[in-house]
Amino acid sequence: QVKLVESGGGLVQAGGSLRLSCAASGSILRINIMGWYRQAPGKQRELVAIITSGGSTNYADSVKGRFTISRDNAETTVYLHMNSLKPEDTALYFCSADLIPSRSTTSYTYWGQGTQVTVSS
Repeated sequence: QVKLVESGGGLVQAGGSLRLSCAASGSILRINIMGWYRQAPGKQRELVAIITSGGSTNYADSVKGRFTISRDNAETTVYLHMNSLKPEDTALYFCSADLIPSRSTTSYTYWGQGTQVTVSS
């Protein structure tokens, strides 16, 4: 069974930094894309950043220059380094992975449970 487990959320003052981590585990053949999304109260879930197996990255305009996404060498853990945090970054942050489970030829999207990030002004 594939699982994504996030960690690293918390409360931080505006201008501060946090690092989120997401570890994928289980019977996985290949991870194609890993990423972070967020959902603030009353708003739709939105893309924050993604990284492909080849290392290409894409960021939401609102976080460019402040957030950095990276992966470990095993490519099973993804990180989101968040700097210069703003109150509007407050949201529940979800990890996502497009991956092919073992004994499968189809890619599926998996989600973590989410980790709360709260930025105080």
